[in-house]
Amino acid sequence: MDSFLDPWYSLEWFTTSVLKGFTWENQLFLYGLLAIPFLFILRWLSRYYLNQKLPVALVKSDLKSSPLNLIRFFPELVLSIVIALLLIALARPQRTNEKVEQWTEGIDIMIALDISQSMQIEDFKPNRLEAAKDVARDFIKGRKQDRIGLVVFSGDAFSLAPLTTDYDLLKNYLNDISFEMIESRGTAIGSALAVVTNRMRESESKSKVCILISDGDNTAGNIDPITSAELAGAYNIKLYTIVVGQEGMVPFGKDFFGRPQMVENTVDESTMRKIAEIGGGEFFRVTDNEALKNVFKRIDQYEKAEIKESRFKDTSDFYFIYLKWAIAFFLLWLLLKSSFLSNVLQD
Repeated sequence: MDSFLDPWYSLEWFTTSVLKGFTWENQLFLYGLLAIPFLFILRWLSRYYLNQKLPVALVKSDLKSSPLNLIRFFPELVLSIVIALLLIALARPQRTNEKVEQWTEGIDIMIALDISQSMQIEDFKPNRLEAAKDVARDFIKGRKQDRIGLVVFSGDAFSLAPLTTDYDLLKNYLNDISFEMIESRGTAIGSALAVVTNRMRESESKSKVCILISDGDNTAGNIDPITSAELAGAYNIKLYTIVVGQEGMVPFGKDFFGRPQMVENTVDESTMRKIAEIGGGEFFRVTDNEALKNVFKRIDQYEKAEIKESRFKDTSDFYFIYLKWAIAFFLLWLLLKSSFLSNVLQD
C-alpha cells in the first residue's frame, strides 16, 4: 500500500521513508525542531529557580525516589510534540510528480551513394565504397526520430530504401550494397538527384536534406545534374555534396603477381560544388577515411532537429496531516494541564 494514501491517523506518516519522500516548501521551519529541547530545558530551569519554594522539614528516610516521579514531565513532552508537529506543518510537506515530455519534428535525410566501378579504388581503406558505407552506418546510428532513405547510383539510379526510422533495416540495406546492383556503367549524378527529389517531394518535414557521395563527374543518365539540383532546390531540399578520392596515381586492384595496380585518377569538383551551392548546403572534398568521418560528423552537427520539452508538475500538500496530529496532541495537553500531573507534581 502506498504510504501517501494512508489515513491521517496512521503512524506511517512518521516513518523515515515517508518523510524523505516529501519536498518542503518552507524548509527553514524544520530547523526550529532543533531548538525545542533547548526551549524546554530553559523553561524547566526558569521554573526551578524562579518558582516560589516552601521549606518543609522531613526525615531523610522519608525522601524516596521513584520512576513514577518522571510522570510530571509528561505534559511538557506532549507540548513539545505539539510544537514539533506545528513546525512540520508550517514547513509544508509536499509530494511532487514531475512529468517531462520531449518530442522532435525530425528531419528527412536521403543518402545518395555512388556505386560506380571507380568507387573500388583503394585510396580509402578497404576502398571508397566500403569507407562511405562505414561512415553512413555511424551517421545513422547517431540520429533520433529522423527519417532516412538510401539511393544508389552508377550508370542509372534507383531508390534502395524509402524514408524510414527503421535504422536496423537501413543498416542491413547498407551491408547489401555492392557494385553489381546496377549493370549500366558510368556516374549518373543527375539521375540520382532526380530520384532523391521524387522521394522527398511529398515530405511534409520542415527540414529535408540530401547527402550526395561520389568520386567523379556526371558521365551517364539523361538528366543534367544542375537541372536536378535546381529541381531539388524548388522542393526546399538542402544538398550536401562530398567528393571522395585522391588525385594522381592511386591503387586499383592487383596485378598478376598480387601487387597493387596503380591508375591515374583526376577529379573535377566544379559540378559537385555547383550542386551544393544551388541546394544551399556545403561542398566537401575528402581524400582519406578520417576526413570522410569528420565530414559526416560536421553534417550531423549541422542538421540537428530542435527538441521541444514540456514539464508538468502535480503537487500535493500534506501539511494538514501533521496539523491534525498537532490538534490531537494539543487537546491531550489541555486535558493533562487540568489534571494532577500539572497541578500537584510540579517542582
